[in-house]
Amino acid sequence: MGAHGSNLDNILAEDMHHWYNKFMRESPSGLITLFELKAMLGLQGMSEEANSYVDQVFFTFDMDGDGYIDFVEYIAAVSLLFKGEVNQKLKWYFKLFDQDGNGKIDKEELETIFKAIQDITRSNEVPPDEIVTLIYEKIDLKGEGELTLEEFVSGVREHPDIMEMLTKMMDLTHVLEIIVEGRQEAV
Repeated sequence: MGAHGSNLDNILAEDMHHWYNKFMRESPSGLITLFELKAMLGLQGMSEEANSYVDQVFFTFDMDGDGYIDFVEYIAAVSLLFKGEVNQKLKWYFKLFDQDGNGKIDKEELETIFKAIQDITRSNEVPPDEIVTLIYEKIDLKGEGELTLEEFVSGVREHPDIMEMLTKMMDLTHVLEIIVEGRQEAV
């Protein structure tokens, strides 16, 4: 990861008191709303898919479902994304991809998320439908057109190329850096 990784390691190594002070400077109420998160990250004028993706990310971080991200949820999300075990990350990805909450990911849900990620990152190297086809060819062994949590986690773990692709696509390092840099400017 080079200098980029060491910057994140330094950010994550800061003590909780320091993180708390940064969080409270950015959000004096102690809570971040979806609107505030989008404003903080400069995410205006997005496509419908990209907007839906950001909403889904917010709601997966809002662990108690109250419509706000508090400090504990914020630290849990940061820890999961940057220091979490593979299975924890895969479970989070699954929750993010399962837009209708039915416990299964279908091709349409996955393609919608990948389109949104590409809209936000401006990276269109591989079309989303090709990514979805690759994933389902390798993981959907029963050919049902949908994946359960167990199928998704075991399938991705068995295919390092898919794990690498998902890790690269789901890298939210830039989000954390924007938040930290924005807070440092406010100091």
